[in-house]
Amino acid sequence: MTQAPQETGVTEPPGEEELSRAGLRLTVEGAVARITISRPERRNAMTGRTWTTLAHIGQTLPEDVRIVVIAGEGDIFSAGIDLGMFTPEGVEGERSIIGGLTDGSADEADLDAYIAELQQGFLWLRRPDLVTIAAVRGYAIGAGFQLALSCDLRVLADDAVFCMKEPALGLVPDLTGTKPLVDIVGVHRATEICLTARKVGAEESRELGLATLVVGVDELEGAVDDAVAALLTVDHGAATATKDLLLQAEGNTLEEQCAAERAAQVKRLTTLAKAMAAQA
Repeated sequence: MTQAPQETGVTEPPGEEELSRAGLRLTVEGAVARITISRPERRNAMTGRTWTTLAHIGQTLPEDVRIVVIAGEGDIFSAGIDLGMFTPEGVEGERSIIGGLTDGSADEADLDAYIAELQQGFLWLRRPDLVTIAAVRGYAIGAGFQLALSCDLRVLADDAVFCMKEPALGLVPDLTGTKPLVDIVGVHRATEICLTARKVGAEESRELGLATLVVGVDELEGAVDDAVAALLTVDHGAATATKDLLLQAEGNTLEEQCAAERAAQVKRLTTLAKAMAAQA
């Protein structure tokens, strides 16, 4: 089954101070939430706090939000993880990813739990009640690439560049990006992209299916707005049920998917019938 919104007990959305410390901006206007990665002094590189705050945003979005747009400030989506996270000192105000291992204050189980916490900042973007859009300009490196891969749609400016940098740093992609990459391009192309850590430009991304749409830099904002407007014309319940079906499809047999379609349609028809009866 697909992932539903988590019951976390968190009810208050992140405040301006939390967002600022995480290098994020958030605006919510009706059914549309817009998240901007805003650390231009670090090329929009992200830290653990960025991802835990992203998770906090996902846990506390208003119920009427249907569309989430993620972009980077300026001419770059994100340079990936702030490499200061791998130094013993870490990034100011945050724990180092490996510091606890080097000084003996943490073990592998602690690190596993920490990475699982960071992954929550990416997993909620797949929720069936949301359609998520990555608006990508410039570089989307490593964690930035994985964040874009977590979204349903990727609208790219023609200067966009993807790169899975982690293996070149002696690491693996661990922020939920390996499955969507393989699902989109296949295991062999995904292996080549990851293990060469090469740059994949906008045109190749379109050819590989990594880009939903490629437009000129000056057209990016308008193209995203057009996509949002088109998505909002579809009934929310129908959109949620359809995305849920699509997310199940790869793991289901044909018979299982047929059954899931029937069950979903029965619920939709029942809902529509009740609405019609209420209006009579």
